[in-house]
Amino acid sequence: MAQQDLSAHKPLVDKEYLLEKFPCKGGWTYTLVPEIQPDKNAPFGFVKVRGSIDGFEISKYHLMPSGKGELMLFVKAEIRKKIKKQAGDTVHVILYPDNEPLEVPEELLLCLQDDSDAFRFFKSLNESEQHNYVKWIYSAKTDQTKIERIAKALNSLSNSRKFAEQM
Repeated sequence: MAQQDLSAHKPLVDKEYLLEKFPCKGGWTYTLVPEIQPDKNAPFGFVKVRGSIDGFEISKYHLMPSGKGELMLFVKAEIRKKIKKQAGDTVHVILYPDNEPLEVPEELLLCLQDDSDAFRFFKSLNESEQHNYVKWIYSAKTDQTKIERIAKALNSLSNSRKFAEQM
């Protein structure tokens, strides 16, 4: 998918933020983004964004409510390693609304179209549920694992099971 040129759009935020961490073992690293308000029409007030964290590009990222009226941007370990930052450091965050629809890889679409029950159920899922399946399948490190995951996903979808229910 071609990346949308973001330079023509005004960012929702473009500033430095402090990385914080939940004070428990395995606590998530995040930053609060008080300038962006929760989306009253989205589940849980999530706001889907794209942009960058210290130059690391992100897309289809969800800002989540903190429980105190502010949204949080979680910064995954993969990103922190690439940008060499951790809790206590500041990061430069640029965020834009992400209104791009989910792109389902053609090979998965072809497999789904061969199984009408799986395809029908997949299309009935919300974008977040569809994304869970796509991300899981295509995070496989080998082609063999990817093929096994596609087969497992098709079986689950044929039986009207959401991603979390397949495990």
